[in-house]
Amino acid sequence: MRKVLIATKLDSIARELLESNGAYEVVHEPSADLQELAEQHPDTYALIVRSERVTPAAIDAFAGLKVIVRAGAGYNTIDADYARSKSIDVMNTPGANSNAVAEEVIALMLADARHILPADASVRSGRWEKSAFMGRELAGKTVGIVGLGNVGQLLAKRLGGFGVELIGYDPMISEDRAAEMDVRLLDLPQLFEQSDYVSLHVPETDETRGMVNAELLGRMKQGATIVNCARAGIVDEQALREAKQQRELRFLNDVYPVDAEGPKSVADFADIMLPHLGASTVEANFKAARRAAEQLIELDERGITSFIVNRDIPDGLDEAYCELAYQLTRLGRSIVGRKSKLKIIETSFYGTLEPYADWLLVPIVRSLAQDFDRSMDYQAARTYLSEMGVDYVNREVDRTKGYGNSITVDLTCSSQESGKLAWASVRGTVTESTLMIARINEFDKLYFEPTGHAAFFIYDDRPGVLGRIGAALAEAKINIEDVRQPHEPKTNRSLAAMRVNQAVPAEIFERIGNDIGALASFAVKF
Repeated sequence: MRKVLIATKLDSIARELLESNGAYEVVHEPSADLQELAEQHPDTYALIVRSERVTPAAIDAFAGLKVIVRAGAGYNTIDADYARSKSIDVMNTPGANSNAVAEEVIALMLADARHILPADASVRSGRWEKSAFMGRELAGKTVGIVGLGNVGQLLAKRLGGFGVELIGYDPMISEDRAAEMDVRLLDLPQLFEQSDYVSLHVPETDETRGMVNAELLGRMKQGATIVNCARAGIVDEQALREAKQQRELRFLNDVYPVDAEGPKSVADFADIMLPHLGASTVEANFKAARRAAEQLIELDERGITSFIVNRDIPDGLDEAYCELAYQLTRLGRSIVGRKSKLKIIETSFYGTLEPYADWLLVPIVRSLAQDFDRSMDYQAARTYLSEMGVDYVNREVDRTKGYGNSITVDLTCSSQESGKLAWASVRGTVTESTLMIARINEFDKLYFEPTGHAAFFIYDDRPGVLGRIGAALAEAKINIEDVRQPHEPKTNRSLAAMRVNQAVPAEIFERIGNDIGALASFAVKF
């Protein structure tokens, strides 16, 4: 029998399911140190944890360890890369906590609107201060939901009975899916301008870190409320501290850079602070425990790897093609615009890549959605797209085209402003271990390396345009490191694809576009 060590406070359903399976010996030790447990149970096959830190030292202490299951979504407390180096699978249970977090947001909103915490303290002290606690109702308010993944969608559903207007921001979700939830999609500035409440539900990534900044906060209504039950790093604390004073904002918070005792940097301006209680419900604990046990059994009995977050690249697939799929999609998204609503993803995998189509969908979805983990599998990617209302088609390839090992990614989106469809098609390959963009829409034989900062301009072909672009960049002290300029005779259009030494400011882009009469212009940081 395989020994499973549950080294955390977890609902007994996990133990019951594993023991009833008959293939596992289960030990439940909710409070002991992992190093001590390793000495007592060196033959542990699978380790189930919640928020416990699983360090390289702890991993080494379990000589026979093969699987670590995080009963919850976030697994930043587990050294997943080190575990992979030891051929240990790390799994999580995404979605188990979603409803608990959605309900917590509503609890915070109501507690603040009706002054529940100070009113309770007042009455307990013997006072009777009804006039001091005049509250507000949620009905009739506008609630902006930033991020419409599992938690955001559940929050929209739970708020449905409160008589609020729901608006949302998520560049991944389709307009049709948002309409099903009675959510009106807006861009971020519009959402912050129109919301009485803004609830944050995005992961902390390089793209989202500090996204709630002075510019967005300056657009908020006087007295509006921000609720953060997502991640601390997505809010610029100093900007919020200043905006709160100027606009009398309310700030309700449940997340911090470190979950531990000690002073908290937002204590001077947060109106309600909780000790990261989002997942702390009996029901969420039950769901996480049940899924942890079920997923371990499915992995062992049926080989289902959907929730392994540190998978190896399969034999025969060059990891460079995973990065190529990611960057092609990133480029395509920049062409159609990141504010447009995705409707269809179409792919073609040529040469020896065809058998790995399922695997390569994962980095494509990750490139489009920062809250989708790049280590998940094909089925998880398809499920995510379905939840977002996005169609996916993997086309049968024409082997006579002679594209070798290459990938084509097409994106069809609808413009939020005009409602018209926008489309982008990009193809790429890997040459001498270097990623290459071979085609952008009708512009073929491009062979552009997607690294660093890049700027693209599409225009009606005529003499002198490339020189004017170069002069404008030079005036802004931006150096061109590489340039490609394919021409399409059928349309008499050209593409200027430039790799530059720094990001091109938006005002420079706009000035160049107006000067050359650009049909389209876009920038990408690869």
